[in-house]
Amino acid sequence: MRDRGTTAGGIAGYPLDRLYEEVAFLAYYLHWDHETIMNLEHRERQQWCEEVSKINKRLNPQEQKNLFDV
Repeated sequence: MRDRGTTAGGIAGYPLDRLYEEVAFLAYYLHWDHETIMNLEHRERQQWCEEVSKINKRLNPQEQKNLFDV
């Protein structure tokens, strides 16, 4: 992991509410701490959200939409 300074996720201007959603989603499902999640690159964080959503969809096929529509 690396120190990123003040730019969270590596993308300036990324909507803060979306960042909170991604962090909460990964913390809830993967039990990762805030620092670990925030040290992920933006695209990697989105990929983890997509992968967890795929697993949830397979485990709950009656659910029509992704829990985290990325």
